[in-house]
Amino acid sequence: MTDVPERMPLHRDFFDRPVVEVAPDLLGRTLLRHTPDGPIELRLTEVEAYDGEGDPGSHAYRGRTERNAAMFGPPGHAYVYFIYGMWFSLNAVCGPEGRASGVLLRAGEIISGAHLAAARRPKARSAHELAKGPARLATALDIDRTLDGTDLCRGGNAPLTLLHGTPPTPDRVCHGPRTGVGGDGAHHPWRYWIDGDPTVSPYRRHVPRRRATSAT
Repeated sequence: MTDVPERMPLHRDFFDRPVVEVAPDLLGRTLLRHTPDGPIELRLTEVEAYDGEGDPGSHAYRGRTERNAAMFGPPGHAYVYFIYGMWFSLNAVCGPEGRASGVLLRAGEIISGAHLAAARRPKARSAHELAKGPARLATALDIDRTLDGTDLCRGGNAPLTLLHGTPPTPDRVCHGPRTGVGGDGAHHPWRYWIDGDPTVSPYRRHVPRRRATSAT
């Protein structure tokens, strides 16, 4: 790493704060992914906050499990989960240690290593779609459960690092309900995005799944 401020890893204290403070502050930060084929860098443009056991939308709402253990800390680590039997999603764990919370990294702009991301996302119709949504982001950056618990503050050749980057001005930060969250957590305005950025994913409200019924 260099001494250029934008290229320095975020300090662990950055993450050791309430999740609704960390989430909007992650916009404009740079996620550096070292893959076996080379580095990929992404500028974060959309995130969502999940506040653990106090948040009905969180994986940790019902307490600690083997799957969500990384959410309980320490802060500044990755929580990676598998969803719908097909996709992975990447979260940044926030503090304090022992109290689960995390920020879902929903979307971003690939600013370096676009050819590597495109090779993993051949169906993307443009560069703006390479990481437009959490599953696309994880696919483009070759992220899976093997990276669960990875230290995001270590720097160097670590597989994942969050760098200072260049945050947007406050007037460009928007917030609203989280995508696809139902029940009591549906209206928490904890989705944050950079206004007008073409890599931000479209908002979709939660649609309950219909349960199959047997014929009589």
